[in-house]
Amino acid sequence: MRILVVEDEIRISNLLRIYLQREMFQVDVVENGKDGLECALKEDYNLIILDVLMPEIDGYQVLKEVRKIKKTPVIMLSAKCTEEDIKYSKDLGANHFIAKPFSPGDVVTKVKDLLSLDC
Repeated sequence: MRILVVEDEIRISNLLRIYLQREMFQVDVVENGKDGLECALKEDYNLIILDVLMPEIDGYQVLKEVRKIKKTPVIMLSAKCTEEDIKYSKDLGANHFIAKPFSPGDVVTKVKDLLSLDC
């Protein structure tokens, strides 16, 4: 199964890659919203992990554009986590919202849950 991680903080994207690859996922990582949008639309992923605050195009705009074409499950990540942020993400079509800081193990569990895999 293929997962796209769109995250501008290298430390976080590397951590997610390590944890997801341990679970046998194929993981592609991009560092900005523009590249993330391009990959999400061009390639077929089973799930996208998408940071909200990124250079070039923010995660909300990426999600809006992806939802025009695809129904790929999306987990939003953000250090800014208010009820409004969570509601806005859900209204745009996000499947789940995870606040930073987070446990990488919890992200893997949520990924498996969304993909209906055994946790």
